[in-house]
Amino acid sequence: QVQLVESGGGLVQAGGSLRLSCAASARTFSRYVMGWFRQAPGKEREFVAAISWPGRTTYYGNSVKGRFTISRHNVKNTVYLQMNSLNPEDTAVYYCAANNSPVVHTRTVDYDYWGQGTQVTVSS
Repeated sequence: QVQLVESGGGLVQAGGSLRLSCAASARTFSRYVMGWFRQAPGKEREFVAAISWPGRTTYYGNSVKGRFTISRHNVKNTVYLQMNSLNPEDTAVYYCAANNSPVVHTRTVDYDYWGQGTQVTVSS
């Protein structure tokens, strides 16, 4: 069982930045693929970014490429999402997820564990 706790959300003006963190309880955190997803009101949960367990492979959703960066610190059992050049369309609840697999997935159904989410609101 893996517990995930997100933090770092909040209110920011358009053009600003935020860094989200996700702390994991897993003793074998370094073996989990980690992902970030987001869900805006009335919309489906959307893939944002994912990172392999060594941290050498990353994937991004098209809407965040070039603006967001995912990273991980396996000693601290934490994954990060640096979000730059935020715009109102980035407003959503952001979820951290873990996948006990060597393959980096981008679909929600492929992730086994989820955090409770953290709200990000970007004002225009």
